[in-house]
Amino acid sequence: MTEKRIVITEFGTYAYPDPCKNIFSRFFSYFKGVEVTDNALVNVYPVGEDYYACTETNFITRINPDTLETIKQVDLCKYVSVNGATAHPHIENDGTVYNIGNCFGKNFALAYNIIRIPPLQADKEDPMNKSEVVVQFPCSDRFKPSYVHSFGLTPNYIVFVETPVKINLLKFLSSWSLWGANYMDCFESNETMGVWLHVAEKKKGRLLNLKYRTSAFNLFHHINTYEDNGFLIVDLCTWKGFEFVYNYLYLANLRANWDEVKRQAEKAPQPEARRYVLPLSIDKADTGKNLVTLPYTTATATLRSDETIWLEPEVIFSGPRHAFEFPQINYRKYGGKPYTYTYGLGLNHFVPDRLCKLNVKTKETWVWQEPDAYPSEPIFVSHPDALEEDDGVVLSIVISPGAGPKPAFLLILNAKDMSEVARAEVEVNIPVTFHGLFKRA
Repeated sequence: MTEKRIVITEFGTYAYPDPCKNIFSRFFSYFKGVEVTDNALVNVYPVGEDYYACTETNFITRINPDTLETIKQVDLCKYVSVNGATAHPHIENDGTVYNIGNCFGKNFALAYNIIRIPPLQADKEDPMNKSEVVVQFPCSDRFKPSYVHSFGLTPNYIVFVETPVKINLLKFLSSWSLWGANYMDCFESNETMGVWLHVAEKKKGRLLNLKYRTSAFNLFHHINTYEDNGFLIVDLCTWKGFEFVYNYLYLANLRANWDEVKRQAEKAPQPEARRYVLPLSIDKADTGKNLVTLPYTTATATLRSDETIWLEPEVIFSGPRHAFEFPQINYRKYGGKPYTYTYGLGLNHFVPDRLCKLNVKTKETWVWQEPDAYPSEPIFVSHPDALEEDDGVVLSIVISPGAGPKPAFLLILNAKDMSEVARAEVEVNIPVTFHGLFKRA
């Protein structure tokens, strides 16, 4: 505010340069490195006894979970070899944290590192100091890593989905530093690669030499991943096609009248929740055959003569311009395991106007919706004495602009039927949220 200008480049906004600096000083700043945002607005997760707010860069911010005051900024680059990390780490029940970030791999090519932060030990040393890389996935394009938002984890395997939405590294370094660009200016699509899926053994840190391929889609969120009789079941919230969905989310588009918003959404990649099934072993004698033998899915995996395995999904949710996104499950008990229910934010032409529950086995859905109410990601909280997977409540922050003196509330739903249990209204505007967690007092 004191500078009266944007001083840090954000995802879609370029930081206007200091008028006292010319092109030459900006040129020299290029060799000092790119100034990266520390706007940790996407998610919060625990490491040991601490809590960190994060975005998708190398900077995370330690916070006081009771007052939400910031304590210090932490640079992940000082602990482990990553240029950035996702805002969707996996947290195991013992407190172990797994995450993924891109890095420079062998021969100066880009790669993706899976990092592990152990739980707090008896010596009480900061777990960050014991961070390590457990496995490295190669990049399909040496200088153009794919945009990575999340990944899959089971007790024995790590799944990385490499999409055709690419970051042009040369453009990222030169255009941003010298000519003035933002993150969005550095994205491009590979129209021919489709999607590559990579699998590694979690405990041994060994890549499986299996080449899974499928048609192009955008991916932000994994719903869940689990193992079943020699297969990996990977459930995803996808957007069909190679064009980057974010191209349609500029404020200029979303602030247009409703008819124009719908027209833009109709041009964009269309959403679908999908199930892919990955066989963990193959026999060349099965070339040309569907390798999936599980009785409860229509997903297929066909071994081709070039030894790639072509995947076709089972669609578990699809609606015209309606997305099932920001998925949540009963993570503590069913993360990485066979499950039945997932909860999501319903996007109507990109506008979040409902909360949904989905039975991934029967495809039955339950919906909460209210006029002029815009919910956020649903957060499942299990009942302390739960006997069933969906025993608990769903929490969501809902905003109701222009609806009177109380424009926002915390909504509490019965997780079984999505009926309202209670709401806590406030008299202040609350920003739209992305992700979060429930912390017991």
